[in-house]
Amino acid sequence: MESESQPNAPYHVRLTPEGPGLHLRLGEVWRYRDLVLLLAKRTFATTYQQTILGPLWIVLQPVLSSLVYLFIFGYIAGLSTRGTPQTLFYFSSSAVWELFASSLLSNANTFVANAQLFGKVYFPRLCVPLSNMLVSLAKFLIQLAIVAVLTLVFVADGSVHPKWGLFLLLPLLFVQMAFMGMSVGILLSSLTTRYRDLSLVVNLGVNLLMYASAVVYPASSVPAGLLRTCLQINPVAQQMELIRLVMLGQGDFHAAFFLAGTIVTVVLFVWSVLVFNRVERTFADIV
Repeated sequence: MESESQPNAPYHVRLTPEGPGLHLRLGEVWRYRDLVLLLAKRTFATTYQQTILGPLWIVLQPVLSSLVYLFIFGYIAGLSTRGTPQTLFYFSSSAVWELFASSLLSNANTFVANAQLFGKVYFPRLCVPLSNMLVSLAKFLIQLAIVAVLTLVFVADGSVHPKWGLFLLLPLLFVQMAFMGMSVGILLSSLTTRYRDLSLVVNLGVNLLMYASAVVYPASSVPAGLLRTCLQINPVAQQMELIRLVMLGQGDFHAAFFLAGTIVTVVLFVWSVLVFNRVERTFADIV
């Protein structure tokens, strides 16, 4: 199909069917990068628009979660953090986990939540998940500032010894964690257009995954055996351990398992985008 405008017109568009092969259409998403930023700003503004504390919740939520973890797992359960100050351990772990969980949960209902918008105007649907991921990253950076202050306090008294030479890896690790969460989220969103039952168990699944990803305990505290092996092959757990190794100087990191987890993240992203692009063609008839 070809538009009727002149061939040399600046907005001349030719629409052709996609041929066989993999079509991620990431180039089209890049052309709509301004829209991604606008959607991110809209989401950030509307999230706290009618709340009493407003954006202060970005700080309060991880602080309250960290205090709960500190009380339950630190004081009541008495879980060891292997020499890392418990306050810093739980604050850093909570912030990193929130980045993954927020990227996942904010995208797990993309098609259903944006059905009216998708039905009115065309734009690459992947722009919405990407904008949600950017919001999660923006909130994480604010939370990371708290962790940075705590880290400097404990570094000053000699309780923590970060791997300063590896700090340049942290931005890549944070982005990888966000992309991993977004990939799982858009895959679930694609599936929930047909199987609504999945939307009822997403929050439960994320909570269970937290306990299986060495968030509230160090991986080294798990006895050697099947459980330790399952934990090591969990890409989220390996990400968490490497981030803690760099930031806190303590982490049960294995390069082979991390490399395998990185490959899994890339494959998961490609697969989820392909499924997402396929579902977007017919979701309006289902939702």
